[in-house]
Amino acid sequence: MLNYLWAGMIVLGILWGAFHGNMASVTDGALESTKEAVTLCMTMLGIMSFWCGILKIGEEAGLIEAMTKKMRPVIRFLFPGIPKDHPAASHISTNMIANMLGLGWAATPAGLKAMEELEKLEEERRKGNQAGAVRRGTANNEMCTFLIVNISSLQLIPINMIAYRSQYGSVNPSAIVGPALAATTVSTLAGVVFCRVMDRGKSGE
Repeated sequence: MLNYLWAGMIVLGILWGAFHGNMASVTDGALESTKEAVTLCMTMLGIMSFWCGILKIGEEAGLIEAMTKKMRPVIRFLFPGIPKDHPAASHISTNMIANMLGLGWAATPAGLKAMEELEKLEEERRKGNQAGAVRRGTANNEMCTFLIVNISSLQLIPINMIAYRSQYGSVNPSAIVGPALAATTVSTLAGVVFCRVMDRGKSGE
């Protein structure tokens, strides 16, 4: 659907420019945009590589494991169905830490691994006929909760947004920190409340 939407806007813009005799401006805009896109990608690639490296160093040094232990009460509250010391908890913690730093790209690999571990956990439940198991192809409570928390993503330091603002010449790129913290705190709290309400609703059925 998005492909059709973007294609439609591009075609509409070209037709509008042609109708008003501004095809030269359309061509110049396309060339300038491609140049800007490459520059932005190179900037963000450097930032992403740096912070992915930092996260990997932290993981090898045991920092991620230590932070996972500190976050265990939060993980236990959000995901009561995950057994203690399950690999999914570590990946979820890594994902949440990366999101708190505003590193959405760096959080993606950990998020994918977390979903894989949650799927394995669901497979084990189905094989053991445990209560709470859902049919194949259906996301369980832990998967839905993780997805919502990941999307709402509390951000203490929105590094990506600061980089974007700096790239486009913002006078004060870090001015986004306060509004981003307030907005993501509200969105995360709303997501957590929604998940807990839905979990209780399913438990009561």
